[in-house]
Amino acid sequence: MASSLTKDSARPGTPGPEKTFFGHPRGLATLFMTEMWERFSYYGMRALLPLYLVAPGGLHLSAGTATAIYAVYLSLVYLLTLPGGWFADRVLGPRKTVAVAGLVIMLGHLCLALPAAASFYVGLGLVAIGSGLLKANISTMVGHLYDGPEDPRRDGGFTVFYIGINLGAFVAPLVIGTVGENVDWHLGFALAALGMALGLVQFLLGGRHLNPRSSEVPTPLSPAEKAATLRKGLIWLAVAVVFYALVGGTGHFTLNWALIPLTLLGLIVPILVITRILRDQDLDAGERSKVSAYIWFFVAAAVFWMIYDQGGSTLSLFASEKADNTVFGWEFPVSWYQSVNPVLIMALAPVFAWLWLWLNRRGKEPSTIVKFASGLVLVGASFFLFLAPLSIAEGGHKAAAMWLVAIYFVQTVGELTLSPVGLSVTTKMAPAKYASQMMGVWFLAVTAGDSVTALLSNPAVGGINLDRTGFVALEAALAVVAGFAVYMFRKKVKGLMGEVR
Repeated sequence: MASSLTKDSARPGTPGPEKTFFGHPRGLATLFMTEMWERFSYYGMRALLPLYLVAPGGLHLSAGTATAIYAVYLSLVYLLTLPGGWFADRVLGPRKTVAVAGLVIMLGHLCLALPAAASFYVGLGLVAIGSGLLKANISTMVGHLYDGPEDPRRDGGFTVFYIGINLGAFVAPLVIGTVGENVDWHLGFALAALGMALGLVQFLLGGRHLNPRSSEVPTPLSPAEKAATLRKGLIWLAVAVVFYALVGGTGHFTLNWALIPLTLLGLIVPILVITRILRDQDLDAGERSKVSAYIWFFVAAAVFWMIYDQGGSTLSLFASEKADNTVFGWEFPVSWYQSVNPVLIMALAPVFAWLWLWLNRRGKEPSTIVKFASGLVLVGASFFLFLAPLSIAEGGHKAAAMWLVAIYFVQTVGELTLSPVGLSVTTKMAPAKYASQMMGVWFLAVTAGDSVTALLSNPAVGGINLDRTGFVALEAALAVVAGFAVYMFRKKVKGLMGEVR
């Protein structure tokens, strides 16, 4: 990226002549590259994960168990953003937390690269912990590079950063997926570790270009708080160790002794967090009303992500067994489907940004509620579209690859309608007291949606075959009905939102 570093002294907010990154603070190059390599490792491993879990040369699990593991893993990544943000705010500060996160993620991928089931599950846990620590803090550090919310370069900086995310996500399945599927699964996971190692080295070498604020601990724990937190943590750790030692010692331990508690945690925590905020007596009536309105968006988002995230599990497993994964007679790895979404995001995000501005100038931009409802209808439509390749497969034929590409296309359009809007409305509706924590609450919608998928697919709980025609149709109908419900009750929700639009 050295060629993109140029001299720039005329840009507003740039203190004197210094090297910049596409006109932005040089620290953005450090964070761009760190996030790009982290996403490379994350999405590469994620593309291989469900395929490895069911493969005869992998763990050879059932599709239901594989889907449950995949969904629990995703839910944990987003659930752990809450303690990840807390850890940076109270203990280490964002910069040191991201460095620790990178090391934990790298070690996790190295565990995945070992040919043993026990080390594989340890690796999944480490990657989830590290991802939660990093995801919660690296975006905060991007914000630190600018002179407050009014800096004219701020939005552009986050756009460049977003490109890094999708660039890593696009390349990862093409490299890691190809090696994992065609050469060796564990070599693929090792490449993910190498990607994170490169990101960590980039972060450590370029750390001097970051804003000093990123090294600060905003609200450090007092000695008494540290002692109390450590004591509580050790007590809960001891309870877990004793419990699982008893279960394992008596010969009763199965994978579900870990999967089901984690799944329930992914459903219970979001409810507890939102309830605690809603019942906080420090909130005034207006803030409490906005939180009540936000619950509508949260539930809608959970339904959306429940279906959307099956693009990496249900759709991927369907493609591995029942799709003709060829283009002009050339066969490609199943994991390559996971590159469709990021490349579409990079192509369509500027189009949507332009479209909303164009409609806004004409006074016709849809409201936040209408955009949300549209996202739900679109993700439902993607699963109605899924019924076509399912029908083809039931007829004894292999479905064309373009059916799956079309499904990912519709889902991506739905994502662009709902996800950026959800992030925006979260910041607008957050009570002042919970300004930072509400972003973690938004991520909990992903946790809740994936936890529902895990419960439904787990053979010990729901045992539902998620690529069964009837159930796919039911999920599609649920999303569409939820979209229409949000639209029908838009006046009520607008009333609760107050001045937010």
